[in-house]
Amino acid sequence: MKVILLENLKRIGSIGEVIDVKRGFARNFLIANKKALYASKENIKEVEKIKNELSKKDNEKKHEAKKILEKIDKKEYSVKKLSTENNELYGSVKPTEISKLILKESKLEVKPSMIQPLKEIKSLGSFKVKIFLHSEVDAEITINVASAETIQ
Repeated sequence: MKVILLENLKRIGSIGEVIDVKRGFARNFLIANKKALYASKENIKEVEKIKNELSKKDNEKKHEAKKILEKIDKKEYSVKKLSTENNELYGSVKPTEISKLILKESKLEVKPSMIQPLKEIKSLGSFKVKIFLHSEVDAEITINVASAETIQ
């Protein structure tokens, strides 16, 4: 199914580009989240007219992402979790928890969908986490997991 992109999307395409994607992805994600339109002749003409406006909006989003990047890039956050004697956690540290941690400590709202741990956080220690703020702006933070207490 052919669609026209209304946003720059990483690994997919840029504003105004007509791309071919699977029908479900187009309907359930791109069009539902207003990231694309069906590629009809009318829509292609419409997107050509508003392309500059869309580019400005994208640049504003990029600028906002850079502001957040300056505040959180290379920053360390600490979290205390229950652990076993061999330093394994009961459960793991998920993106939603990392999002709440950033909101509490840095007063910045980062959606859990933007957060991507480089590997699963299931033990004590220090872990790198990537945050995709924009299709062209990525931040990296460190999560230090300490033991709240050990359960026998």
